[in-house]
Amino acid sequence: MNIVFMGTPEFAVPALKRLIDQFNVNAVFTQPDRPKGRGKKLAMSPVKEVALENNIRVYQPENLKKDEECIKVLKELSPDFIIVVAYGQILSKEVLEIPKYGCINLHASLLPKYRGAAPINWAIVNGESESGNTTMFMDIGLDTGDMLLKSKVQITNNMTAGELHDLLMIDGAELLVKTIMGIANGEISRVKQIEGDSCYAPMLNKELAEINWEKDSEEINNLIRGLNPWPIAYTYYKDERMKILEAELTNEDSNKEYGTIIDADKSGIKVSTGNKVLLIKKVQFPSGKPLYVQEYIKGHTIEKGVRLK
Repeated sequence: MNIVFMGTPEFAVPALKRLIDQFNVNAVFTQPDRPKGRGKKLAMSPVKEVALENNIRVYQPENLKKDEECIKVLKELSPDFIIVVAYGQILSKEVLEIPKYGCINLHASLLPKYRGAAPINWAIVNGESESGNTTMFMDIGLDTGDMLLKSKVQITNNMTAGELHDLLMIDGAELLVKTIMGIANGEISRVKQIEGDSCYAPMLNKELAEINWEKDSEEINNLIRGLNPWPIAYTYYKDERMKILEAELTNEDSNKEYGTIIDADKSGIKVSTGNKVLLIKKVQFPSGKPLYVQEYIKGHTIEKGVRLK
């Protein structure tokens, strides 16, 4: 089984490793090396690192749709499958028609819900109780192709986007193997997506991360969980940005104005919201590292009555 793999970030690594073990991955396409870190040195993608470790040819077109040389290479490779996992580029109709069995995409949501760039984050931000992976045949739309297999994962009350990401990237690797074998053996049926059931998960940005304390505590907590590890929800304490990495729901009521700090001790910072009190457990101030509140207050003071904005 000859496979061309297309992917870029860490999420795609377990899938690539699993396919290398199981099949013949004869080429990898990934995004070009990008500047990274404070030194802005060019860094290769996690997928490229794995490909090179396994002596697999790597191609890094800036825009695959317009790169005639790379498209020619793909046709010469004559793959049975092109497998796409978080590649970061949309494939043209010409590329989609190259592989014998088709282009298969692993998407980290239960399609047709949460099409788009950030399905893991938005599932948590929106308070979903479950998520999962879907494999599908790719078409020219954005995550609109016919579905193949699904697997579900429960989202627990305190789960962050980072934790859900790690669960789904392992789960997705196995789902891809089952999908490839099922298609090759004629054991999987295509299922069309119902457009009326779809919703989108747009790319995240830092503006989304600012907390509105007038909202319900559960909604705020979902935002905190869904934006961890990036871009991290934040608020302002005395005009200083305070990132919030972890919080906890309580059943306490408050008659204080929303955003007001009710108390701060080793258990956390109690803040009034649009309904209940939210307990902030872990924070990060500018130039500081993330700390649990019980550690932070050993060297700093969090004043009661201050209103977070």
